[in-house]
Amino acid sequence: MVKSIEDGRRAANDAEGRRSPSTGWVLAGLSLSTLLAALGTSVANVALPTLAQAFSASFHEVQWVVLAYLLAVTTLIVSVGRLGDIHGRRRLLLAGMALFTLASALCGLAPTFWLLVAARAAQGLGAAIMMALGLALVGDAVPKARTGSAMGLLGAMSAVGTALGPSLGGLLISGFGWRAIFVLNLPLGFLALLLLHRHLPSDRLESEGGRDAFDVGGTLLLALTLAAYALAVTVGRGQFGVLNMALLTAALLGGGLFVRIETRAASPLLHPREFGDAVLSASLAMSVLVMTVMMTTLVVGPFHLSRALGLDAAFIGMAMSVGPLVAALAGLPAGRMVDRHGAQRMTVAGLGAAAAGSLVLAVMPVSLGVAGYIAPILVITAGYSLFQAANNTAVLSDVQLGRRGLVAGMLNLSRNLGLFTGAAVMGAVFAVASGADDITAAGPDAVAAGTRTTFAVATLLIVAALAIAARGRLLRGLARDGRVTPGGKAGTSDGFPV
Repeated sequence: MVKSIEDGRRAANDAEGRRSPSTGWVLAGLSLSTLLAALGTSVANVALPTLAQAFSASFHEVQWVVLAYLLAVTTLIVSVGRLGDIHGRRRLLLAGMALFTLASALCGLAPTFWLLVAARAAQGLGAAIMMALGLALVGDAVPKARTGSAMGLLGAMSAVGTALGPSLGGLLISGFGWRAIFVLNLPLGFLALLLLHRHLPSDRLESEGGRDAFDVGGTLLLALTLAAYALAVTVGRGQFGVLNMALLTAALLGGGLFVRIETRAASPLLHPREFGDAVLSASLAMSVLVMTVMMTTLVVGPFHLSRALGLDAAFIGMAMSVGPLVAALAGLPAGRMVDRHGAQRMTVAGLGAAAAGSLVLAVMPVSLGVAGYIAPILVITAGYSLFQAANNTAVLSDVQLGRRGLVAGMLNLSRNLGLFTGAAVMGAVFAVASGADDITAAGPDAVAAGTRTTFAVATLLIVAALAIAARGRLLRGLARDGRVTPGGKAGTSDGFPV
């Protein structure tokens, strides 16, 4: 009797873990959309010198080709996630894919520079929809026992897009001109749209009574606030002037006004009580900290490799590609480890690896050369891949159906805010620690000292993330003992999820 019960449970678990043929096609479509969204950023960076020459634009102007895309993604990703929860994630994802593909065609045909920038902003809106709802739809399309693997796959595809962009963009530009980097998206976008249209399950909407309306006022205010913050930490390349301070002040005032308005709104975009969920708050905070450290590797790496280690441009490019390559290769194994060992343990393990790698870089002597720099970067990147798969799984596996788009948007927003903050704050830390007015002219010893100090700060940031994870485990233990009420500090489990 006992044996038959155990066999029945094992069969049920196997059935849950198996993928149907349509699930595989859905994952293929979601993976392709994730790849395209990541490629949209990285492939354009390499085209900036060519675009400046083609349109007779200044370096300051041509940066808007990248910035327009990033601003659209950052400012709208939470709003489109919520919109998908209300009106249907499948429907909006297909519309976002169509918009991204159409905007790519407009980018390739743009006759003037500012029309190109406008098309890039539209492309960024499509990418925001793809990123937020692609992550949210994993829970609808994949059995819960395989959620970690699916999250790892999407993380790997994002890393592939980031790593592939510069080399692929360079080849296309040299062979066919700058317009080819946008035309490439057309067949891939149509393929992803076809796969998702044919195989993605129909929307399953949950009625939420008074929260069925979309908060247009809150959306606009949040978008303006996030845009002000992103510009504040971008304009001036880490050197804060009057304009930066004005933008940062506007962002702070806008954030306060947003909280006040959302508290009183009948159908808020993002009610402040969302942050009373200990699982979500911890995950968002850790994501910001980890992405700040990941951006640190991109900011510090080129200067350390060139100034401290004396590498030329070709070897710098090869060394810098190692991190994204590891992230791409580690995505699927990381997801499987999450499914096997649980999100809580793998979150801590990923953070521990990132902390160890950062600490090594903080005490690393220059005499160890390129290998001494790349080896810790590999550990940091592998830890990041494990953390990302575990963190996304922990948050989205048990979230209510009617909140998946919103929460996925918040996760993506925390990632982007970490990238913006890392570029500005950690870049400033590196410059100050190097003791040079112009980091491009700093001596090898000064740059090496700046690298060690910057990664010492990065280590502290990861330690802070570990403390947040530990606090989540404590809350979970208190909840089991009955000392934390279900309506208190957590959402579904009052602690960091397993």
